[in-house]
Amino acid sequence: MSVYAYSARTITGEEKSLADYEGLVLLIVNTASRCGFTSQYRELQKLYDTYRDRGLEILAFPCNQFANQEPGSEEEIQNFCQTNYKVTFPLFSKVKVKGADAHPLFRYLTDKAPGLFGKEIKWNFTKFLINRRGEVVKRYAPQTSPKHLAKAIERLLEEKV
Repeated sequence: MSVYAYSARTITGEEKSLADYEGLVLLIVNTASRCGFTSQYRELQKLYDTYRDRGLEILAFPCNQFANQEPGSEEEIQNFCQTNYKVTFPLFSKVKVKGADAHPLFRYLTDKAPGLFGKEIKWNFTKFLINRRGEVVKRYAPQTSPKHLAKAIERLLEEKV
């Protein structure tokens, strides 16, 4: 089992299989526009600009489960990300990342990489690093700055599939 078994709706409403990203290093992040960590979009975009051509893909999943910090519509979220942070990596539709209604992808991610609260995600901007085989390598806490993931990303980019 790998992340490639899952699919999700993009922010523009298309169903997207994660198998489309097979062979790439993935960084999957639950995001929010009104969070104290929202400025991490800037660092995520910098990582994307630096490593995209080498095989990194960042997948952002907006979530409104934490203090209602992502209340906007899909269009508002997309406009916010592009206007304020010039985001060019894929944005997906709003999902739930914890609880009984959690998106199956996030149930899988938290099962493979439990965190401080076990299989629960504690806040926005929890990050999951995925290798080129679609396996969860590591989970990073919301307060971990994306720039601190660069070395781990580089190591995974150098691995052969």
